[in-house]
Amino acid sequence: QEKVVESGGGSVQAGGSLRLSCAASGYTYSANCMAWFRQAPGKEREGVAAVCRGGGSASYADSVKGRFTISQDFAKNTLALQMISLKFEDTAMYYCAAAFGIATLDPMNKMYYNIWGQGTQVTVAT
Repeated sequence: QEKVVESGGGSVQAGGSLRLSCAASGYTYSANCMAWFRQAPGKEREGVAAVCRGGGSASYADSVKGRFTISQDFAKNTLALQMISLKFEDTAMYYCAAAFGIATLDPMNKMYYNIWGQGTQVTVAT
């Protein structure tokens, strides 16, 4: 069964760090792109960071540039997000997403991802 599972969320003080991990299973081939999205209460789900096979640099939301780093192993369909200097506004449910078998024209657009995890909560206290 195809699925994506995240781990690593939790509560941290502002200025702290967390590392999120994700693994997609049930596929015999690599995802085209993998990404992290987040959704805070009452807000739209937004792209945080994304990376695609075939080279090229990762994409980041402006709000996390310089603080978050995405890393991936497409051979294993795993993804990680290292978050430092966390801010209160980073508080959200974080979702890992993968695009299998579809072309991803905009890696930061959720419409191009067809497999989603259940999410892991990140809470940053002031």
